[in-house]
Amino acid sequence: MTRRQWLAGAAAQAIPPVGGLTRFQIGCLTLPYGAYPLERALEGIARAGCRYTGFGTRHQQKAVLEVDAPAGEAARLGERIRSFGLEPALLFSTINVEATDSVRAHQRRIEQAAAARVPYLLTFGSTKPGQREVWIANLKQLAPQARAAGVTLVIKPHGGNTATGRDCASIVADVGDEGLKICYDPGNVLDYQNVDPIPDLQACWREVRAFTIKDHRNTPKDEDCGPGFGEIDHYKLLAPVAQTGREMPLVCENIFEPLAPRPKTPEGIDELARRAREFLETVTRGLAAAAGSGRNA
Repeated sequence: MTRRQWLAGAAAQAIPPVGGLTRFQIGCLTLPYGAYPLERALEGIARAGCRYTGFGTRHQQKAVLEVDAPAGEAARLGERIRSFGLEPALLFSTINVEATDSVRAHQRRIEQAAAARVPYLLTFGSTKPGQREVWIANLKQLAPQARAAGVTLVIKPHGGNTATGRDCASIVADVGDEGLKICYDPGNVLDYQNVDPIPDLQACWREVRAFTIKDHRNTPKDEDCGPGFGEIDHYKLLAPVAQTGREMPLVCENIFEPLAPRPKTPEGIDELARRAREFLETVTRGLAAAAGSGRNA
């Protein structure tokens, strides 16, 4: 066996064999374009070569989709996004899981996601202690409703009850319904908790269905950034989920350069979105090649 064959085999062994290759859906949230109209965000994401996006935040201080908006408005928004050649993969709930009106508000978001044909509804909540029981009770109501509507409710590492992927997996286990899974956020794990997301993902990857991609640097400045600009090894990060046989969105939440000022024009953001796409394509292409080499070694 040559050294190259050995290395290919070692790389493949790092990828847990589950099913076929994961079909990663690389895209960008509209979030980095928050200072500009939604249409300009969609135009820029498409121009950057992305095929997938996520929405539900604000543009120019205006909500993309209000919680009480009718399902028909959500359906029209979904078609508007598709008119740019993009597929909406993720909708932000914008409501905390533990909020007083959480169940009703999430039910509306589930209706909206189903109408817009968005497969994942992302939710999170308070970092205050003592809310876990409320989370479990609310999510036990919502997860079956989401599943029945053809939507998967996903939680992500965001401090508090969901500080890490391991914490998220514990919540998913306690809820015990296929309508609730994880959208992993490696940057939040490193930033909020100063925990290495590589071993953390090992504790939860079987429940992961999507990623909001952001990187993070602790040095020379504590700062979130775009993928490949930080301290996270994305080959190691994505290896555990490279052979799930599923479609899996990788939508970038942060695409910016560390230390440098933010772009002053939307064209500058377009270029960073293009770079993030190319980086993730390089990583996922390499992981697919490593898996193939391991099978053929």
